[in-house]
Amino acid sequence: MPNQSTKLPNPPSLIRTLGPSFILLGLALGSGELILWPYLSAKYGLGLLWGGLLGITFQFVLNTETMRYALAWGESVFVGFRKMSRLIPAWFIISTFIPWSLPGFSSASAQILTRFFPFLNEKIVAIILLLSVGVILSTGKSLYKTIEQVQKLIIYLSLPFIFTLTFFFSSTVEWKELAWGLIGRGDGWWFFPAGLSLTAFLGAFAYSGAGGNLNLAQSYYIKEKGFGMGRYSAKIKSLFTKGSEKIPLNGQTFIDSPSNRKLWHKWWTLINTEHFLVFWLLGFLTIAVMAVLSKSLVYGADVGEGLAFLYAQASAITTRSFAFFGTSFLFIAALMLFSTHLGILESSSRIVSENIYLFFNRGHKFKANLSLGFYVALWLQIFLGIIIYSIGWQEPRFLLTLSATLNAGAMMVAFPLVYLLNKKHLPAHYQPSWWRKVLLLLATIFFIGFMAITLLK
Repeated sequence: MPNQSTKLPNPPSLIRTLGPSFILLGLALGSGELILWPYLSAKYGLGLLWGGLLGITFQFVLNTETMRYALAWGESVFVGFRKMSRLIPAWFIISTFIPWSLPGFSSASAQILTRFFPFLNEKIVAIILLLSVGVILSTGKSLYKTIEQVQKLIIYLSLPFIFTLTFFFSSTVEWKELAWGLIGRGDGWWFFPAGLSLTAFLGAFAYSGAGGNLNLAQSYYIKEKGFGMGRYSAKIKSLFTKGSEKIPLNGQTFIDSPSNRKLWHKWWTLINTEHFLVFWLLGFLTIAVMAVLSKSLVYGADVGEGLAFLYAQASAITTRSFAFFGTSFLFIAALMLFSTHLGILESSSRIVSENIYLFFNRGHKFKANLSLGFYVALWLQIFLGIIIYSIGWQEPRFLLTLSATLNAGAMMVAFPLVYLLNKKHLPAHYQPSWWRKVLLLLATIFFIGFMAITLLK
């Protein structure tokens, strides 16, 4: 039996809780919200938005179940998975490193930026953006504070602008169509229109939120923010910060007592409220608003392939208002894509590095220099992204869709694993309720079904 702290710490106010969910929301902005759902809406209308609602709801449950374990143990879910089997870390190394090394986000940012500055070489800009991610994440005293501040800044800048554009360019027709789309009704079809690529839909569905194994990184942010038993865990520092050394990966749980049960209920209510408001509500509003904007501006037009539909939106905004707003739309899009890639490489590097340590550790007490491991994983992903881009895999939407499909496979595994982890390592009083178990099962079946259909087509 592990050492147990006698008491859970007291939870803070809701305002002081805000932070971890902004990181996951930032991971979603440049993928499903900005590109994949708007692209589908531009081609097929808003009848597919039921997929966005269901996808982000599934991810909300996965994320909060991930936080459940981290709150109770003060360690990441990956340490918990390692206790279940030594082979599980190998899966997370492969299923994280490969999909998130694809340079779709930097490629998209570079393509947009070279439209502003045609004299620049797109390949060089993409490589510079990848290197910039590494520089930003390699500096700063606290890795968590760096990424939280950057993501909050981008969200505060981008979302009010996008919401304002949608307010001015949409009509009641689009909002009524959106309402019908939430129950799967399109223009003469239900759930799936003729000609829809299931790969494209699965990619958008998987990116209705952070996507893939990045949802499980929420357990790191619970620790870094000092929530629950994470108050007692060690944090990742910058590689160049004094104190970058081996730290214990194992956490500790608390004694099951009446006072701790009351504190647990307060913590559980608090983190669910924060995640619901920031990740689920604001996240889905962003999916819906950007899909409505795309439908209002370019539906029925020939939007072409790749990012052409983003340029078509910017052109429509310019035609219906001023060039400043069309240009600003593209600039905001590039900013969102870059911040998404920044957050993705931060989260994926945490996952890859910790799982490498866990895989090669044969004992039950895990200790590692997470700072060193993080930066090795980070720069390896950056250099692999540069290689992939340099050999000719450069089309942004193709890279994003491929990455999303691979991440859908990762999520197919994550849902049942998180359920089994909480069932095995938490007392009955702290385990998920029946409706959460049902949603975890449904999500698993949904992803298995769509992955099978996609692969067999």
